[in-house]
Amino acid sequence: MGQPQDPRGNLVRPYAVTRGRTEPRRDIPIEAVLVASQAAVQEARFAGHDKYRIAMLCETKAQSLAELSALTRLPLGVARVLVADMVADGLLSLHSAAPKKGFTERMDLLERVLSGLRKL
Repeated sequence: MGQPQDPRGNLVRPYAVTRGRTEPRRDIPIEAVLVASQAAVQEARFAGHDKYRIAMLCETKAQSLAELSALTRLPLGVARVLVADMVADGLLSLHSAAPKKGFTERMDLLERVLSGLRKL
């Protein structure tokens, strides 16, 4: 058996990944669809391991922010900060399925998605 892992490592790591930031540069809904730009994978190699993984996932298939968080096993807040940085740097294109109007329209969209999932 190996040595037990220090549980504090999991608490510190998200802040290290985002360089201490907890708020993204811009608000990105969890259902927003992201696609990697042509140069994303090459440029993301120099931006860090997690951004590279995100770029790789979005290169072959459009992914939502929620899917990226799950696939990379990053907390949603951390994924949101990284993705917002990548959108700002032109590595990812953001395609939001949500209406830009307001809370009511977003809730309607989420209710339709939930209804569709229940029918599956």
